[in-house]
Order: sequence, then structure tokens, then C-alpha cells
Amino acid sequence: MVDSMSAPEIRIYTTRTCPYCRMAKELLQRRNLAFAEIRVDEDFEARAEMMAKAHGRRTVPQIFFGDLHIGGCEELYELHTSGKLDTLLAERTQ
Repeated sequence: MVDSMSAPEIRIYTTRTCPYCRMAKELLQRRNLAFAEIRVDEDFEARAEMMAKAHGRRTVPQIFFGDLHIGGCEELYELHTSGKLDTLLAERTQ
């Protein structure tokens, strides 16, 4: 298990009413991973930044571990359930 102090910077682009955003944040919180939440529902510059970094994706959440684009909620849960999330986090802290 990777502790939050050594984990890569995690950023999650969200909107206030998105249930998938809530689910992704809950998983990160359960894993004791600190993250920065960037709301894009009223910040058009943040949405443009998200879309540029996420290769044009417009949906939320969009999740990044450092400069690595994880994807959305489904991709985050897939990493978690497959056991690959710990490996990814360990690789990103080296």
C-alpha cells in the first residue's frame, strides 16, 4: 500500500452534481489518497485546461496522477479492482 505522503500529485476535474465524480472521490478518500479537486462546471478556463490535458475528453471526472491521464471513474475503479492501482502509484513515486 502506498501512503498518501509519497503518492504522486492527484488531480480530479469534477462538477458539483456528477455522481461519477463523487464515486471517484470516495474511492480516493477510502484509499487515503490526497487529491486536488478542480471544478469545471463554472470555470470555463479549467474546463479548457482539462480538455487539453485529457486529449479532448469533455466528460467528468478526468483524473490525473501527476502528468499521467488515468481517465474517468470507470478507469479508476478498473485499476482498483484489478489490483493495478497500487502498482501504478508505486511506479509514479519512484
